[in-house]
Amino acid sequence: MPGKRIGILTGGGDVPGLNSVIKNVVYRGATDGHEVIGIRRGWEGLTHLNFDDVASRSKYVLPLNKENTRTIDRTGGTFLHTSRTNPSKMKQIPEFLKGRDFPSAQTTKKGETSTTFDLSSQVLDNLGRLGIDYLVAIGGDDTLSYAARLDQLGFNVIGIPKTMDNDVRNTEYCIGFSTAISRANDAIQRQRTTVGSHERIGVFRVFGRDAGYTALYTAYVTSLRCAIPEYKFNLDKMIDLLLTDKRNNPSNYALVVLSEGAEWEGYTIREYGEADAFGHRKKSNVAEDFSDEIKKRSGDETVVSDLTYDLRSGAPDFADKLIATTFGTMAYDAIQLHKKGLMTAIVEGKYAMVQIPDPKLGPRHVDVASMFNVDRYRPSYSHKDGMPLFLTRP
Repeated sequence: MPGKRIGILTGGGDVPGLNSVIKNVVYRGATDGHEVIGIRRGWEGLTHLNFDDVASRSKYVLPLNKENTRTIDRTGGTFLHTSRTNPSKMKQIPEFLKGRDFPSAQTTKKGETSTTFDLSSQVLDNLGRLGIDYLVAIGGDDTLSYAARLDQLGFNVIGIPKTMDNDVRNTEYCIGFSTAISRANDAIQRQRTTVGSHERIGVFRVFGRDAGYTALYTAYVTSLRCAIPEYKFNLDKMIDLLLTDKRNNPSNYALVVLSEGAEWEGYTIREYGEADAFGHRKKSNVAEDFSDEIKKRSGDETVVSDLTYDLRSGAPDFADKLIATTFGTMAYDAIQLHKKGLMTAIVEGKYAMVQIPDPKLGPRHVDVASMFNVDRYRPSYSHKDGMPLFLTRP
């Protein structure tokens, strides 16, 4: 393949391992005589880039080479920075584009109607003016949903899944998941001493708006009870189980892990704040609400810990660095073979290139029947013979 120009961006939340992907695409591309252009701040870099403004070009476009990416894989976060931007549903048109005619639509959600604009033509125009032949988009189901849109519009896109929620379809694993579970495990094991010293019930909240993988796998490796968005638990039963755990523990304490989107029967989690570019509002702390119910029903004291942003911060663990590095080289190999509309993935425990997920399907969910014990509110530990490494299928 003669010298090409490859664009790369990261969108949505940061996770450990993103910089390993970026570095490997750059190093392999540079070795083969290709040019790699970093798009800063995710999809915003392609909606807000103003070629007539030197400051805008400097803000959103960063040529990448072996020199400026040599050490980036030693740290977490994303070297290219990120944002939550959906070019097909922009609430506001950038100032320098005011007066241009973009397709608009009105959407109503929970009684509120808003107007959004589709800036896909601006994205394509900027990709063209940058001379980008292929774009590598690294993100979760939101970021990749727009990658799928670009693919439909005929642009050459390769996706790479990342999210500590592990909820992107068509893959068993997303970059960031292993580090998140490792960090949650460490935090919970440390806090056992405090919760045990005070003989309380420890309630841990982790990320997982729509899917319970982070809570479920944290519970799996720490042998705790958990609650996930896919199954509404019975409040009295959960509290009784925890009180029994506490009585049976020589140190007289118990622990439970809740997904941020977990709910019990008769309870709906509250949302607040303005919706982001993909329609998500922040959720109130279900762990605090659950803690209040424990106190009201039993009189027992609790310790509530919010294990959220800390789990996605810092350098990646071995698994995330290995998989991120491999996903980066797989994406580059796909470009070399003139493939497009594909995403790096792990399927049946093996690396694979699959279709970028259909955005209409939404995030991947925990299979409650095979993965969650609804009687004990614990992960299912039986019947794992023949399962893939991460105990789940796309």
